[in-house]
Amino acid sequence: MTIRKAKSKEEVIHALHTVAAEMHDKMMKGKPPAMTLPVRTKTNITFDKKLQVYKYGKNVSTRDATSLGSARVLLRSLHITEFIEQMINSGKSSTLREMYYISEGWGNGKFGTQNESNNLAEDLEIVTKCIREDFKLRPEEDGARIIGNVTFEEKNRKGEWMRINCRDDVGDSGYGVPYNVEAEKLKLVDQDIDFVMAVETGGMFDRLVENGFDEEARCALIHLKGQPARSTRRIMKRMSDEWNKPILVFADCDPWSFRIFASIAYGAIKTAHISEYLATSDATYLGITADDILAYDLPSDDLTKSDLGALQSELSDPRFATGWWKEQINLMQEIGKKAEQQSLAKYGLDFVTDTYLPEKLGALGLNY
Repeated sequence: MTIRKAKSKEEVIHALHTVAAEMHDKMMKGKPPAMTLPVRTKTNITFDKKLQVYKYGKNVSTRDATSLGSARVLLRSLHITEFIEQMINSGKSSTLREMYYISEGWGNGKFGTQNESNNLAEDLEIVTKCIREDFKLRPEEDGARIIGNVTFEEKNRKGEWMRINCRDDVGDSGYGVPYNVEAEKLKLVDQDIDFVMAVETGGMFDRLVENGFDEEARCALIHLKGQPARSTRRIMKRMSDEWNKPILVFADCDPWSFRIFASIAYGAIKTAHISEYLATSDATYLGITADDILAYDLPSDDLTKSDLGALQSELSDPRFATGWWKEQINLMQEIGKKAEQQSLAKYGLDFVTDTYLPEKLGALGLNY
């Protein structure tokens, strides 16, 4: 079980100060200031057998002030550390987008694009061993929606704990997951479910809710909203660890949906430095699969050139190294087809809950 203890305000500020201290120490020795970071590419990801997730390997890169571009990155790093410290001390938080615009006042340190500021925030997570939530930085996108008989306690703006049952105390849209789901903000209190099903699309999530699938199958449904936010992956990790519940992923059958599953189960390249907190290595891909297209004669679309390229890339991706995944990818390439979750509606609105999911879950030993 990976339970992360929240860092205190003093610990976070001290970690940020070490970034500036390293640069200062090098300059005092007559050397250019520098930051050393792991190479953040697929080729530098290795499987951590102990943690059962993919992490950055040993390859590193050094950013120092020997070029104008690198010097500018270091300057921005110092501006960000100062900005984060100010937020922490004043009890404020900021979206990543707000930080990008605030940099307009940083002179030569201002960002050229939003992507530059996002990447640098991630770099600081790596060098400080903190997480974005410690920095009081929030993403623009919101987290998942959850429907099911699970109960959380969430700390509100007044610092009071609110108890929320994600079936009885919410509407059809479900419980909205906050950006910070660490224990100091959100407690997992109680549950009466057998498994958690993560659903890629809003249309399918709403179909399962309308059909009462969460109650009939005794599960919690989570709408991933496409590529899941960090808070979404984190709360699934906590539900798996703290409640010992299976995490099943129900997604479209295309290479991009496969990567959604991989980010849940093994981590993503951008967040490989915190995979042990985000990835649920026991997660299972339920469907739609390539063989489902044939077995259920599903309506499908031709794979595009981009799809084919992505599938070929996945054959060398360590997250898809198992024999089962290679079979599915090879079959997709062979039939040249992809299919959406909602293609199951070919057989009626109840087919997914009356036939497809019972058959798929039964194969996993989850009968209801």
